[in-house]
Amino acid sequence: MMNEQAPRLIRRSSLFEEAVAGLRELILSGRLAPGERLVEADLCEDFGISRTPLRQALKLLETEGLVTLHRNRGAYVSVMTAQEVAELFEVVSDLERLAVRLAVERMSDADLERLEKRHDRMMRHYRAGKRRPCFDADYAIHNYIVEKSGNSLLVSTHAALMARARRGRYRALFSRERWDEAMSEHEAFMAAILARDGEEAGRLMYEHVMRTGRVLQRELEAGNSGELVSRK
Repeated sequence: MMNEQAPRLIRRSSLFEEAVAGLRELILSGRLAPGERLVEADLCEDFGISRTPLRQALKLLETEGLVTLHRNRGAYVSVMTAQEVAELFEVVSDLERLAVRLAVERMSDADLERLEKRHDRMMRHYRAGKRRPCFDADYAIHNYIVEKSGNSLLVSTHAALMARARRGRYRALFSRERWDEAMSEHEAFMAAILARDGEEAGRLMYEHVMRTGRVLQRELEAGNSGELVSRK
């Protein structure tokens, strides 16, 4: 469980929304590990909330694939299997390939400029060796491209899946080799996007996301499922 000295995470907005945000971050950051039991009494005390908003938050996080609820046994941080990772990244890679193709067609010059600035910010974090800020910028770039596809169904489907994939995506960057490789892949598909070559950008995006999925799948098959957590 969380350290007794950990500051309360809920300060504003509705209790439910803040409980969701707080728990999601604890899971993504690795402070709550895969398979760990979520003790309601402890979480209520840590967050300073009652059981009702906490249980609502747990139910929502279950739909995101981050929490598993067992009847009469309580809630646990979800653990992903190699097969689940393979299936998840097969779908996400194709969604992002389509998103890039549509976005290249539909983005204005100003949208492209904003995307390039996001990419430059990510690369500055990478060159400075700041892994978590780099990952957050990377994640924001993928979501921005999907948003600019202009397809609301694609956006909502991608968002639902990415809640589950986010932990794994960051875990893949623990390897310096994969981090370097991923940043090189970003450079390549960004060049294609800026050249407004939707087909090439989509192909490169698909390969980029699939490589990440394969890294995770190999680790899980090797018995490292407990390592799907984030490092600061």
